[in-house]
Amino acid sequence: MIAPADLEHCKEAIRHGSLSFHAASKLLPAKVRDPALALYAFCRLADDAVDLNAHKAAAVLRLQERLDRAYAGRPFDAPADRAFAAIIEQFEMPRALPEALLEGLAWDATERRYEALEELYGYSARVASAVGAMMCVLMGVRDENALARACDLGVAMQLTNIARDVGEDARERRMYLPTEWLDAAGLSAEDVFADPRPSKAIRAMVRRLVMDANRLYMRSEAGISALPLKARTGIFAARLIYGGIGREVQKAGYDTISTRAHTSKGQKLGWIAQAALRTGASVMMPQSAVVYARPLPEVAFLVDAAARKTPARPFWGDDVLAILSDLKAREQMDKTNIVTR
Repeated sequence: MIAPADLEHCKEAIRHGSLSFHAASKLLPAKVRDPALALYAFCRLADDAVDLNAHKAAAVLRLQERLDRAYAGRPFDAPADRAFAAIIEQFEMPRALPEALLEGLAWDATERRYEALEELYGYSARVASAVGAMMCVLMGVRDENALARACDLGVAMQLTNIARDVGEDARERRMYLPTEWLDAAGLSAEDVFADPRPSKAIRAMVRRLVMDANRLYMRSEAGISALPLKARTGIFAARLIYGGIGREVQKAGYDTISTRAHTSKGQKLGWIAQAALRTGASVMMPQSAVVYARPLPEVAFLVDAAARKTPARPFWGDDVLAILSDLKAREQMDKTNIVTR
């Protein structure tokens, strides 16, 4: 079980770090909400540790050590780490799921670019759908169809994040727009970094991301109806809140360079009310056949892992150890450069 003091620390981290998740989590039953907050705190803090750290290679390697120790039952003496170790033990969390997140963060550390939309799905699977699959484990959901739809929701949310943050990412020299889209528009990542502006071509790319996210949000709804009844309102709320961000992007003419889409507290409350209505409807309506749609190829390994099957080889996946080895070499080079200065 998670120690009360550790849980309170995780709640505080989410309260300040992710307003959307914090709002949606209030609708989950306590037996799911508490471990979900602890899980999300560990994942969010891990992401921030890499994203906000100038020494990204060292941050990823530190995260690998944290993961190793948590699974060995010897977590670091930190609230989020102790809470995550408790989750691993209580829910028998498949290691392939947090390792997928680790691989996605390692890709960020190596500044990987994505040529096609399908490759962006592969990245989204790791940094978002892996969390969705872990959430299903916390709910006791191991059904392959429900897991596939949870992974749809994760990919959709990440595509929304990417669409919303094009300008912010460009100013930090990060590029997630597929490079083949840039090539077709006669642009390169360096062009966007040098002159980030909401051109017609860039806005068209943002629109494509939002439209694809909307398609996956629609697919995901069939899976929400397969979740435990008491958990549905919270997950419907998360889906509606993130879908609302996409609509704000649309209202801005898909300009996410000169402005960043945000939603108000009033809007969130409205979506929460709508989520409650959808939960009621899900009890009375027959199960949609969409729930049986095949998972995206890029998330199939997560579905297999969470369903306790032998995971298929991750789509477009370099071996995590090979990436970590490269990061270790980079870190050692950085240390050598510092010493020789």
